[in-house]
Amino acid sequence: MITTFGPLTVRPPDLDAMVRDGKEVAIEHPGAPDCPGMGHVEVSGIDYRLPDGRRLLAEVGFRVGDGANVALVGANGCGKTTLLKIIAGDLEPDAGAVTTSGGLGVMRQFVGSGTETVRELLLSVSPPRLQAAAAAVDRAELAAMERDDEATQLGYATALAEWSDAGGYQAEVLWDICCTEAFGVPYDRAKYRELGTLSGGEQKRLVLRVLLRNPDQVLVLDEPDNYLDVPTKRWLEQQLNETPKTVLYVSHDRELLANTADQIVTLEGGAAGNTAWTHGGGFATYHQARVDRHERYAELGRRWEEHRARLADLVQTLRLAKSPKVQAAVTRLRRHEAVRPPEPPRQQSLRMRLPGGRTGVRALTCTGLSLTGLTEPFDLEVFYGERVAVLGGNGTGKSHFLRLLGGWPEPDAVANSGTWKLGARVLPGHFSQTHEHPELAGRTLLEILWTDCSLRSEEAARVLNRYELVAAREQTFDTLSGGQQARFQILLLELSGATMLLLDEPTDNLDVASADALQAALDEFDGTVLAVTHDRWFVRGFDRYLQFGRDGRVLETPEPVWT
Repeated sequence: MITTFGPLTVRPPDLDAMVRDGKEVAIEHPGAPDCPGMGHVEVSGIDYRLPDGRRLLAEVGFRVGDGANVALVGANGCGKTTLLKIIAGDLEPDAGAVTTSGGLGVMRQFVGSGTETVRELLLSVSPPRLQAAAAAVDRAELAAMERDDEATQLGYATALAEWSDAGGYQAEVLWDICCTEAFGVPYDRAKYRELGTLSGGEQKRLVLRVLLRNPDQVLVLDEPDNYLDVPTKRWLEQQLNETPKTVLYVSHDRELLANTADQIVTLEGGAAGNTAWTHGGGFATYHQARVDRHERYAELGRRWEEHRARLADLVQTLRLAKSPKVQAAVTRLRRHEAVRPPEPPRQQSLRMRLPGGRTGVRALTCTGLSLTGLTEPFDLEVFYGERVAVLGGNGTGKSHFLRLLGGWPEPDAVANSGTWKLGARVLPGHFSQTHEHPELAGRTLLEILWTDCSLRSEEAARVLNRYELVAAREQTFDTLSGGQQARFQILLLELSGATMLLLDEPTDNLDVASADALQAALDEFDGTVLAVTHDRWFVRGFDRYLQFGRDGRVLETPEPVWT
């Protein structure tokens, strides 16, 4: 197609020549580096304060380069997403600097936020010049619909020329490849598809395909694995391990960290702000390295205290002896006290407790149960104390199954046929993957614990402290981070006295320490657990596996099956 207005002709490149036989060929983008060498990111002395004045980041510094895969980890709310926004240029730090080379490709935590179509989603991860050129073409097209004069035609042609110069046609070739792979349809047919028709996983897969193929040599990915099923997580692991790009990513998935991270940067600290330390190895040695690090801090503190005690004893002895050397000893003591050892980083101290209780031998019996439009009839018996992992692809009915057992009312519960029955003394407790709890919205954590759980103020503060939520006690549930909401849901399960836990993706938003604490609590839980999960690390603690197939069949398998 050739677009002609007056004397100016804009000719798009030959797209067919760029994609032959469905195979990718090299695409040159304006602004791409002349040499495809590896890029880097260097973070130096970054400080950042929250709007309420609290210091979130304190002199954060590290370097990512040489084509490494570097994972950024830390407790929920420690500032990981904020730091990535600073690196991406979305936020300005209060102090410090970020330097990069090789171009920067960014996947933000909520990839579809603020966009309505596939085209808008793809533009949102494009360079600013390309975004501006697309906006100019849109404005020029609207103007051409309203009036047909030479100035309007010239404006439209100019916008198309800038779109070409900005690499728009080359980008469309890339988008065509990625849309065909992701949806099985070309970009021209997919570009105006509403994002609401795509799952979060589908949106992330599309964006990841684009970023992995674009010319930028550095990728910054904020939780790229969230909402992905296991086959796609394995695809992501393969791509991260094979790409020559330098990658900095945030993830809570312990299996993905173990399979892809060359180095791990941890954000940790305390009231004075979070700082960073780098473990030069992978996830297999990370936990021991962190233990050793904390022990070194403790040893420095002990030595400092011992030396101070010796100096204080010397001062006391010299004073009793009325020695003329007492002033020199006092000076030594003051100098020692003025140079305190490094403050040890604050460690998470999560203590989740899920007491449960003895129930009948048969905790759940399903006979010819069918979820309308989702599954064929199936039979199932679950016995007291068993851990059953509910596996399968998105849209196969797993979450609806848990909602049914949890007694969710219509319209949230799916229609069903057949029968199901909970055993004697079985009290279900449901954890919602999407944290959909309208009954909690707009209410503070203390209010919920006072009203719904009949806890007094000191009791409420005590249990919130065990879940590291005491600082958020005056926040409403809907203003918490995803990880904080997940921890509070688990706290409510603890207080509910549930003897059967129905957990829908409970580790999705939990940081590594919180996920470990949940697994420890489940090990001690006196009851039955059914959990929907795509967490390969988490599923190791289960002894039965129920597979929801895309063909509607529900089968038990001897090992986890990820489809």
